Amino acid sequence: MRVFKHPFHFDPSYGYDLEQLLAITPPPVPDDFVAFWQNRYLKALALHPLFTLGQCGSHAGFRIFDIEYQSTDDFKIGGWLLEPEHQEVRQCIIVGHGYGGRDQPDYHFNIPYTAFLFPCFRGLSRSRHHAVSDQPSHHVLHHIDDPDRYIIGGCVDDLWLAVSIMLELYPKAVDRIGYMGISFGGGIGALASPWDKRIQRVHLNVPTFGHQTLRLKLPTIGSGSAVSDFVQKVGHMPVTLAYYDAAIAARFAMQPVQFAVALFDPMVAPPGQFAIYNAWTGPKDLFVLDAGHFEYPRQVMQNQQLLWQLQAFYGESANYL
Repeated sequence: MRVFKHPFHFDPSYGYDLEQLLAITPPPVPDDFVAFWQNRYLKALALHPLFTLGQCGSHAGFRIFDIEYQSTDDFKIGGWLLEPEHQEVRQCIIVGHGYGGRDQPDYHFNIPYTAFLFPCFRGLSRSRHHAVSDQPSHHVLHHIDDPDRYIIGGCVDDLWLAVSIMLELYPKAVDRIGYMGISFGGGIGALASPWDKRIQRVHLNVPTFGHQTLRLKLPTIGSGSAVSDFVQKVGHMPVTLAYYDAAIAARFAMQPVQFAVALFDPMVAPPGQFAIYNAWTGPKDLFVLDAGHFEYPRQVMQNQQLLWQLQAFYGESANYL
């Protein structure tokens, strides 16, 4: 365990070493957990993916399109689509963002034959909405008292509709749909993937929403702190959070996954990250970061190593004919 100087009033490693983190188990599964998510998925799948595309330029070998699509509850989701200029599309990857939102797409993945969709989840960045705060500490509490209306469930719907759009645009990639998500987007991916078998490969980087009962006992500077404050204020943990526990959902995930999880993280507590990894049922690879949401000496080197692993993980799929 590397020790970092930091300004926080708490220890972002929470006293766990790697062996202890790998021993964390998820909470019990609510009796109707599977039915809840399967029913939600079927409702999203029944929607025809209405969308508009407008080409806005090219860069780094991609044609760039502005995209807007209709998601559940009449939310309009904005984002970007990158399509390779000189290669056929054999694979599609949806890329989720952190709670800070997204200002532009990423161009650095260098994965051949692949189209990328960068949606902004509802209420955030290009998908801002007058009824939803784009501040993480408020966004994460939106309808937290109702499992059916909780904003995080809507963000999962946004991901499922993104898959539907990619399949309509690139039907030949039907067996090669991937997802990448970091932090907030990692948690959304962990909640969404177990129920959507159209998603074939998954990468989760410092994912949130893992092991809610443990997570909310650990001090952070992230959205979890807002939820913890809310729980203290009302005097009990909303039943909603048991349905939005990414570590519980991971028990039902069968896709191959590449995890990047941190030993030290002031924003997404490592025990929650590792709870998701430990619970994931399908084939999984682990990349251990020295830290997440924090600058550290080996950060550039580790990010480059992780990128190489991702290129191999998704490149293997894209090159398969």
